[in-house]
Amino acid sequence: MSGRRGPGDLERTVAALRAGQPVVIPTDTVYGLAARADDAEAVGLIFALKGRPIDSHVAVLVADVEQAAAYVDLGPIGEALAARHWPGPLTIVARRAQRHRLAAGDAHSLGVRCPADGFVRAVAAAVGPIAATSANHHGEPTPAVADEVAALFPTVEVVVDDGPRSGAASTVVSILGDRPEVLREGPVSAADIVATLDDDS
Repeated sequence: MSGRRGPGDLERTVAALRAGQPVVIPTDTVYGLAARADDAEAVGLIFALKGRPIDSHVAVLVADVEQAAAYVDLGPIGEALAARHWPGPLTIVARRAQRHRLAAGDAHSLGVRCPADGFVRAVAAAVGPIAATSANHHGEPTPAVADEVAALFPTVEVVVDDGPRSGAASTVVSILGDRPEVLREGPVSAADIVATLDDDS
């Protein structure tokens, strides 16, 4: 693989997702195994490929705040966090909006993130929210390069190579309770979260 996205990669990725196929895409953190979030069969397939329990939560990547707001209730806290940290490595777990149903998440909540990578945002703008999880076998490290990811998932036809990805997984913050709760600390620290909300108060 070349290590550079090509001009046809967006079209190939969008076509595969629309056809219900999983893809491997480079996010701003790690390579991700992805499917359309509204396609339950495709979402189930990415779990099966990873060997990950089907009841595990998986984040949804969105094109922008407006797309996120169609699927979750961000409220003032979520909106403040998104304004400061999106696009970027912050996943916000919020209550589902009742008017839309996605195969990802649980019955009441959904983790959403607007990634800094413009390619991923363009894909989400074209096909809708993308269910994405790190491109590795469950419990194993995530390879930093696309060749190694492709070797792990030989049945995935579209693997978009954009060079090494060695970033840490995103920070995950829940806004389901009265106070935001950091479920996983990553590039956005707990102190960053507190400072954002203090600035907005």
